[in-house]
Amino acid sequence: MNTPTRNFETIGSVQSTTSAGTRWLQLLLGLICMMAIASPQYVWTLFTKPLSAKLGIALPELQVTFSILIVLQTLFSPFQGALIDRYGPRLLISIGTVLSGLSWVLASQVHSTSMLYLTYGGLGGLGTGIVYVGVVGLMVRWFPNHRGMAAGAVAAGYGMGAIVTTFPIASSLEQRGLESTLWLFGAIFAVVGLIAAQGLRTPPALSAAAQAQASNDWRPTQMLKTPVFWLMFLMMTMMCSSGLMVTSQLATFARDFGVGSMTVFGLAAIPLALTIDRFTNGLTRPFFGLISDRFGREQTMCFAFALEGIAMALWLATRTDPVLFVLLSGVVFFGWGEIFSLFPATLTDTFGARFATANYGWLYIAFGIGAIFGGPLAALMHQQTGSWVPVFDTAIALDIATAVLAIFLLKPLRARLMARRLAGAR
Repeated sequence: MNTPTRNFETIGSVQSTTSAGTRWLQLLLGLICMMAIASPQYVWTLFTKPLSAKLGIALPELQVTFSILIVLQTLFSPFQGALIDRYGPRLLISIGTVLSGLSWVLASQVHSTSMLYLTYGGLGGLGTGIVYVGVVGLMVRWFPNHRGMAAGAVAAGYGMGAIVTTFPIASSLEQRGLESTLWLFGAIFAVVGLIAAQGLRTPPALSAAAQAQASNDWRPTQMLKTPVFWLMFLMMTMMCSSGLMVTSQLATFARDFGVGSMTVFGLAAIPLALTIDRFTNGLTRPFFGLISDRFGREQTMCFAFALEGIAMALWLATRTDPVLFVLLSGVVFFGWGEIFSLFPATLTDTFGARFATANYGWLYIAFGIGAIFGGPLAALMHQQTGSWVPVFDTAIALDIATAVLAIFLLKPLRARLMARRLAGAR
């Protein structure tokens, strides 16, 4: 079960001051905004081959684009979170959705690696970072009693948003080519996200009693001094590294394993795997979020992280079977995507909701660090060894180690810190 601190967090909650319909509308709009920024990360692997051919660069150099996207998505997230807290979600998230879509529109015209880094990586990273941190931070405030579910639901939009675009983008690349595909879908994403962002609002003001409780919530400056935060930062870095090794390289190692040109159930193996991955990567976020709301954050982390490690080991062992390759890819992502519900919910439980957006901005930097290990460094490891096995072995080890840390180190440390914070509110 979750800790008794849940009652401390929910005094004067949003649920007692506003209608359920308003909360669910906010969740829906946040979900749409997240879907609008999903494709730059999750269909990147479809662009690696045509971009490499167009620009005449090798995979490790090209993968720097992906790392820039993720690093900038996370590097400025504390600053972006503070801006959202100051100026409200509608303005900042509107800007973020436009920047994300514009990055594809401008990338369609590039003829050099540096410009690809600047457009797809730079603008895309800044735009998606504003939207992601803003929407997650907003939802854990709208749903104080069900933070795991709410964070997981909108994070599912980011994980599953590419489901509706993977096959259309793959088809468009074949029919229209690289430039037209980037331009068309970038414009669509910008318009859809901008429209959805216009309805986002902050929760109503808390009651006087709730404000007194919230005064004990910890600011980023206080949070950054605690071992619990840095343990969570390390764990999220480890999990992001293992997951992004797969996310950014899937199409490449599928071809190396000999299944890239095969069909499964009458469909091309790579787009089918990517579509299933998007579904399971999205489904796992509210699913494990709900589980963690009921049975506790650390227990859920331990199970989910170990699940990814085991699934990845089976995936590697059966890598030449196209059907198992596609199906197990979905299991791997089901064991990975929940980090984007479990970590923000755990962080907000621990340090309070008042500064949730800014606090999560600091933790979200771990995603950018993980992108460096999961993108170009993983590609370099493959290049140096001539095999994907060391890459998979590293990812599996990270998964299992993080599962162990969750239950044996994070759980007792966090329980002591939350007891200290609860005592300070009395």
